[in-house]
Amino acid sequence: MVQSVEELEERLSRPRAALIEDLRKLDGDVVVLGAAGKMGPSLVRLAARAISEAGTGADVIAVSRFSQPGSADALRAAGARVVPADITDDDALAGLPDAENVVFLVGAKFGATGNEPATWATNTYLPGRVAERYAGSRIVALSTGNVYPLTQTGSGGPTEDHPVGPVGDYAMSCLGRERIFTHFATTRQTPTALIRLNYAVEPRYGVLVDIARQVHAGRPVDLTTGYANVVWQGYANEVILRSLLHADVPPFLLNLTGPETISVRSVAEQFARAFGTDVQYTGTEAATALLSNAGRCHGLFGYPDVPLAELVEMVADWLRNDLPLLDKPTKFDVRDGQF
Repeated sequence: MVQSVEELEERLSRPRAALIEDLRKLDGDVVVLGAAGKMGPSLVRLAARAISEAGTGADVIAVSRFSQPGSADALRAAGARVVPADITDDDALAGLPDAENVVFLVGAKFGATGNEPATWATNTYLPGRVAERYAGSRIVALSTGNVYPLTQTGSGGPTEDHPVGPVGDYAMSCLGRERIFTHFATTRQTPTALIRLNYAVEPRYGVLVDIARQVHAGRPVDLTTGYANVVWQGYANEVILRSLLHADVPPFLLNLTGPETISVRSVAEQFARAFGTDVQYTGTEAATALLSNAGRCHGLFGYPDVPLAELVEMVADWLRNDLPLLDKPTKFDVRDGQF
């Protein structure tokens, strides 16, 4: 069990053999846009370690505004080449290093309600500019399971062939991101992969942390959105990087999450036992939830290496030891698309 931020960062960035082998097959450098977000730092570290072990000599180029002090230095220390830049600026985007491989992690979600134009600019307009800048590269772009409608909780969730049905401006703008990347993939013959993720978790943030904090603080757990999908962030980062080899025209589409539909009630009870407390509830489970079927992902890349039971134990242990949290709630229980 991880006992510190340093141990967690090491665990998140520990490459498995399959990732090392895939990155050994990859030609050229990897540029990560949005490298200082929630997933970016651990993905950059994972890529740098895996490429180092693969021995290809490729660079991992981490691009972000790096507004948090020390964040750029930490990635340099991990072996990445750091490029501070605001890619919403035309000159900054044009001046980025060329790279054969692009991982696009930039996105806006929270604060979208009341700020819809800026949300669309980040999630839909900016991807088109990035696709033009890197038209000669292969691109893996992070999307979201929010492009799907709410579906029956016993259905196992939509596969990639399921009709989309985004609810709210955030989800619609994310579908717009997919449409724009698809447009440039087909018109510029840019191999592309679109990764519909929901929800990555680790001990500092995620759906499990959201539930655990409510139980730990003695606050009622709302069961209205009674089911969800989660996946270990280390596995999510690995799949995103390995998907570079699957980028295609038209784009390769992939749901990325864990194999289970988790019960919020069941997970809350597990946390209550871990904390030695009782859990209180409000609401009753609705018949629908935001879910995804990641069977294609697991068939290609195997199952997550950290199972749900271990994730729950890891999060409980983290909170018991009062270790740092990112304080970034997922709002996975929002049902009207208002973020």
